[in-house]
Amino acid sequence: MAVRQEINLNLQLNKMKGILRYWEINFEKFASFAIALLGNSVTFVIALCLVIVWLSSRQFREQNMHSRIEDVILGLTFLFIFIIQKSFNRFSASLHLKVNELVSSHEPASNSVINVDGKTEHEISALSKEYDELNEDVKELNEEDYK
Repeated sequence: MAVRQEINLNLQLNKMKGILRYWEINFEKFASFAIALLGNSVTFVIALCLVIVWLSSRQFREQNMHSRIEDVILGLTFLFIFIIQKSFNRFSASLHLKVNELVSSHEPASNSVINVDGKTEHEISALSKEYDELNEDVKELNEEDYK
């Protein structure tokens, strides 16, 4: 009886892990889409048009000065989200290209880290654990060399 309960518990646990994995994969897809959308020039132009329409609306003109200043600051902050995301996307892409070039040009390097930005968070965590273990092994070897 206990074995059957343990099997059922393992099945439920595996099912929950599968559901969690499904949501994790879909969230990563959504996050990638949102990052690409926020860093797009067309999206910035649309946002700029929305801010201009709002700032030229009658409702904006009829507000007191304090509310106008708040709205202008809010509009600028809204636009800077798109600018910052665009610059981060460019920086991130150039950094990945440089790292990929360094890894591909070094013979003993592992090619599993090339294009790591396209991997899921789970795959990156697994690679990170491998490199942590490798780092510990190197530390142990260095400590033995100094003894």
